[in-house]
Amino acid sequence: MKLGHRIWSMPISYRAPVIVALLMVAVSAAISERVLDRLSRTQERFLDGLAETYLDGLSSAVIPAVLRGDVWEVFDALDRSATSYGALAPLETVVTGADGRVLAASDPGRISAYSELPAAYADRYGPGMVTIDEASESGFARRELVYQGLPIGTIHAAFDVSHLFAERREILLTLLVTNGVLAALFSLGGFLLVRRMTGPMRVLESHMRAAASGAAEPISPAEFPSRDREVASLFRGYNALVHAERERADLAMRLAEEEKVASLGRLASGMAHEINNPLGGLFNAIDTLKKHGTTPGVRDTSISLIERGLAGIRDVVEAALATYRPERSRRPLGLHDFEDVRLLLKPELRRKRQKLDWDVAWTDTGPTLPDGGPVRQALLNLLLNASAVTPEGGTLAFRAGHTDRLVTIEIEDQGPGMPREVLGILTEADPGPAVRAGHGLGLWMVRRTIDELGGTVKIAQKNDGGTMVTLILPLAREGASSHAA
Repeated sequence: MKLGHRIWSMPISYRAPVIVALLMVAVSAAISERVLDRLSRTQERFLDGLAETYLDGLSSAVIPAVLRGDVWEVFDALDRSATSYGALAPLETVVTGADGRVLAASDPGRISAYSELPAAYADRYGPGMVTIDEASESGFARRELVYQGLPIGTIHAAFDVSHLFAERREILLTLLVTNGVLAALFSLGGFLLVRRMTGPMRVLESHMRAAASGAAEPISPAEFPSRDREVASLFRGYNALVHAERERADLAMRLAEEEKVASLGRLASGMAHEINNPLGGLFNAIDTLKKHGTTPGVRDTSISLIERGLAGIRDVVEAALATYRPERSRRPLGLHDFEDVRLLLKPELRRKRQKLDWDVAWTDTGPTLPDGGPVRQALLNLLLNASAVTPEGGTLAFRAGHTDRLVTIEIEDQGPGMPREVLGILTEADPGPAVRAGHGLGLWMVRRTIDELGGTVKIAQKNDGGTMVTLILPLAREGASSHAA
């Protein structure tokens, strides 16, 4: 199992040659086994034929001598047969009589005439013509001597079969070398072939890895294979995907900017109203100073009115600048950010005669808070959306606070509830389909901001109508900076 896991974990350029080599080894082993088995059977049949011929000839030569009990004539027949059947390579031949005693042996010095035949001779024969003993590389055979249907003796023969085993070893070595060379050649060929076949896939992989890092680039026409139409079609499909994704990203960015401009326009109309009101009072105060500036009481009252009007204009302008100027967006989130959002939202609330239930429990000291600019923009967007869906005369709720680990912000409205496709922009893993369909671009900007800050969004539909949006933001890491749009 471990070997198989290691093989399948290899790159395909190496995995395919290894599998080819293993298959070649398996095929070679099967072929070698079959060849050696067929060779063994052929050798045994050939040896059986030689042994049968030898025993037939020897039987015909010794039967008359055995009938007479002529030891010398039996020995002479054994001696002559040894030279006549050199191809069989007899090692030892023993002829016994009807009583089982030895009449003659090819080596009388080891087995003498009229001696008892050793008991080991009776146990060395198998069912076949020739029984082969691999340990001693010898073959054994026997032939019953029969005359007129009566047994008169037995021939016991041993043959040298070492040349058969030598031939088997030589063939086995040849098979191993041949199959090994073939396996190496096929493995090398498989490696080169698979390497060449996967070359275009490596090109595609490198571009996809770059795309995953945010730098998707089309494949150059110079990298297109000239002969492989399927791969060329795959490359063209990838390039079409890259161009389409770029167009979608550009469209989404343009739509997001348009949404930001639209939100800014809504704020601008409210800001103009907030600025025009004190401007009227300022001009009246200036006219009063022109006519009655020498009167101390009138002069002090007019100057106080001018100061209050200019302070109001200053607060509105600073709130807008803090929200939309990048250099101010990296300040830690503080109480002033919430107050600026409240100030910018006031004209819209006044226009729709709505109330704002405001509850902010906040301290600007202590933990490392997230950047205020991105959070301020997200909150302003959510509050404007909440005001837009809440009927005239309704109430919005805003609550904010933080612990040593998290910032929690809740926004409630009294609208009809958030549509499913818009809800997915804030909560689903991939908000792309809804954004590309043109739904909730402002909420998509909020989603981007929350994702970049590492936070989460929770949506709850209230029983009495309306929606509660909860933002949960982690404390900023040291040295971290936000780049929210």
